[in-house]
Amino acid sequence: MNGQPFFDWLEERARAIDSLLCVGLDPRGETAEALYAECQRLIAATVPFACAFKLNSAFFERFGAAGMEALCQVVRAVPAEVPVILDVKRGDIADTAVAYASAAFDVFGAHAVTLNPYLGGEALAPFLERPERGAFILCKTSNRGADEFQALNVGGCLLYEVVARHAQQWSRYANVGLVVGATDAQALARVRQAAPHMWLLVPGVGAQGGDLEAALQAGLRPDGLGVLINVSRALAQAADPAAAARQLRDTMRTIAARVRDRAELPTVRARRLAVAQLADDLVTSQCVRFGSFILKSGSASPIYLDLRQLAAHPAVLRRVAQAYAAILRELTFDRLAGVPYAALPIVTAVALEMNRPFVYPRREAKEYGTQALVEGEYHAGECVVVIDDLATTGGSKLEAIQRLESVGLRVRDIVVLIDRGQGAATALAQAGYCLHAVVTLPELLEEWLRVGAITRARYDEVRSFLAL
Repeated sequence: MNGQPFFDWLEERARAIDSLLCVGLDPRGETAEALYAECQRLIAATVPFACAFKLNSAFFERFGAAGMEALCQVVRAVPAEVPVILDVKRGDIADTAVAYASAAFDVFGAHAVTLNPYLGGEALAPFLERPERGAFILCKTSNRGADEFQALNVGGCLLYEVVARHAQQWSRYANVGLVVGATDAQALARVRQAAPHMWLLVPGVGAQGGDLEAALQAGLRPDGLGVLINVSRALAQAADPAAAARQLRDTMRTIAARVRDRAELPTVRARRLAVAQLADDLVTSQCVRFGSFILKSGSASPIYLDLRQLAAHPAVLRRVAQAYAAILRELTFDRLAGVPYAALPIVTAVALEMNRPFVYPRREAKEYGTQALVEGEYHAGECVVVIDDLATTGGSKLEAIQRLESVGLRVRDIVVLIDRGQGAATALAQAGYCLHAVVTLPELLEEWLRVGAITRARYDEVRSFLAL
């Protein structure tokens, strides 16, 4: 591991080898030594095609101390560039959960674990406090009796859908995924709808009867990623595990390509139109101007973005609010939080568009009355999405987040209209937050150049300035 967030690493691995295959290691040998030998053989045969390996702890635990030592040896046998998931399905509270987390990550050396959410978020917290470690929460499992509890109706939703939504709230560092069985493609599709961006660990293909194509069609994100298909017995029992793994990898590639192709054209077309509309709106409303402008830092800029002007153009402000809402509907939160002062008209418009409440942190505490740091109604422990106009370095966002968190609010996501592309996303990610932008400034420059709103010389001048 290189310290990067777990799912960033997993996605990097998936792209690097173009594979969604998770090789399950469920050894059935009669001694601890036999377990290690079986796993080592499978690892050597399948590692070129494996996005990750998943070890089932139970098969090692039954051999006591020798089995636990074999488990550690198997983890060490996996090449360093491949994530290892430890299937333990833990779920306990307080010091017990802390001990389980330390065992999984520090003793056994796993990079991710499977967890049981039945005891609630507090039981999972010790596993989730390290961004570089991942967790897959049991959501809709592949066993026959899963529906006994998991499909219960809870306030108009099925219980597994409630779990999917809560998992997003628990994922402060974007290091939580879900376990969803391949044996129920309809449930898989509902989970994907409830959690559009999360990675899904999908067991049940092969011996349990899950259909590979149906599972991928239901669970893949539009980018053809987001699903990790776990296969155990079909590989362990294959005469040639390497050939079987290659065939599975290739089949998944073909299906994922079809999913990407199906989603790409309408998605790309819709985004192109949205960027064109926004680019035109920003010019006509004078929210963007070109020339020579002295910035707060003292440097001279060939472009000036002033989104305060949106308040003078209600039609444009409404379209901007709708663009924010399209991103926000994919996120889980209790309230919006606008950053003073430029974002206050924007967050008001977004709140009206979505019928969602908002608060805002003051730049300075009131010295009278309530002496509030944050204005508006809220409750400690609630999750807020920070709304701002622009992102440059991320510094102002972190200041606002500090004030929000000081009163007990939780922040995971920040949404802006324009990301200038000058390091904000990286700085915020390093602090544990995720930046979402309606559009980037480089995208807008391309559109302004295309329609003749700026010259090639002006385009090059701005791009050079942004690269400083």
